[in-house]
Amino acid sequence: MSLSDDRLQLQLDFVMAVDDLKHVTRQTTLRADGRPENDAEHSWHLALMAIVLAEHAVGDIDLQRVLTMHIIHDIVEIIAGDTFIYDEAGQVSKDEREREAAKQLFGLLPQDQGDKLRGLWEEFEERTTADSRYAASLDRLQPLLLNYHGDSAAWLKHGIRKEQVVKRNQHIQEGAPPLWAFAQQLIDRAVSEGKLKG
Repeated sequence: MSLSDDRLQLQLDFVMAVDDLKHVTRQTTLRADGRPENDAEHSWHLALMAIVLAEHAVGDIDLQRVLTMHIIHDIVEIIAGDTFIYDEAGQVSKDEREREAAKQLFGLLPQDQGDKLRGLWEEFEERTTADSRYAASLDRLQPLLLNYHGDSAAWLKHGIRKEQVVKRNQHIQEGAPPLWAFAQQLIDRAVSEGKLKG
């Protein structure tokens, strides 16, 4: 296959377009130096967590599908931007913005690949399968871990309260009940240590 091959060129164009994920910053900060995490770092961390924590997933999961969901789930933010999980106003338009971005970005690929990846992205968003519920559980757990073990900057900066954290993260239980039990303990510790408002 040569670089002049149309299919290969579309694939490479997509690969270079999604490199911009490295520049999409999140509200969550890194434990080591307090700088904002970027979406590519977040996706890598989720993929690693998926491998290490797979024994806690509900049902039989296909780890390759879960890893693919983690790698692609936030690429829509290249166009749609990162919407802070506790930003109620931003959440209103998030779905529409991200669906349009998915259409554009996955549309860069050869149609069969674009359709397959967009289908996995939609499955992740809808949480209708064991794979997507497990993947989404980790997507919620990872920021909790960084907030607790870091400086809690996102929680404190935005005045986030315990009930907000519980409400937005309780679906961890759908994909990995032991991880939700752990997350609840972590949330309680965060409150008692002054890292999160009660």
